[in-house]
Amino acid sequence: MAIEIDLLKSVPYFLGLSTAELEAIKQHVFEQSAQRNDMILLEEEASQAVYFVVSGVVKVFKTSVEGKEQILCIVKAGESFNDIAVFDGGPNPASVIAMTPVVLYGITKTDMETILRKHPNLATNVIKILSKKVRHFVSLVEDLSFRHVTDRLAKLLLEYATDHGRISEGEGQRPRLTQQEMAAMVGTAREVVGRSLKALEEEGAIRMDRHRIVVVNKKLLQEMSGVTGG
Repeated sequence: MAIEIDLLKSVPYFLGLSTAELEAIKQHVFEQSAQRNDMILLEEEASQAVYFVVSGVVKVFKTSVEGKEQILCIVKAGESFNDIAVFDGGPNPASVIAMTPVVLYGITKTDMETILRKHPNLATNVIKILSKKVRHFVSLVEDLSFRHVTDRLAKLLLEYATDHGRISEGEGQRPRLTQQEMAAMVGTAREVVGRSLKALEEEGAIRMDRHRIVVVNKKLLQEMSGVTGG
């Protein structure tokens, strides 16, 4: 398939660039697709490209020598992954797997260097995006180090709740999360997540509805997680 300019415009990397600039950049962009559970990148392998999610959802994760998984982030349409490896020349810092069928755009390290030289305004976007990622990982370290598991789970539920307060439905850009995946995101075991969900239900913050979790007291979750908002 041909690379679509409108899709490039939806990627924060290319915010504010003219159509003419995007036409030039798209010559360096390749497309790649993957099915659910397909491995896209392996941790510590040589880095080849930075990727942008066009459709679908992927998860970025690290695995310990004991096989324990820690999900670093879930990447949705318009967002990028493997940026650091492309810019510092090192190996892939984490593994990436498709959570749904996905379509990706990619730019190789060499081509990204060429694009940045020809379109220096792009560098400002890159700096903002990388800064946002740093803030995300600082927040992740803070949560894992200082917050109780139940509080971390409350924060996760707020982030992944739909407009109707439901979790794990797999709607749109909200991937279906299993309890194992929730555990890998908040840094604990699946059994602990199960007990924490039961505790949150007893507190009146959520309701378990078959395989769905429904947020019934958003304010309580916000208080537990330290998240402010409407």
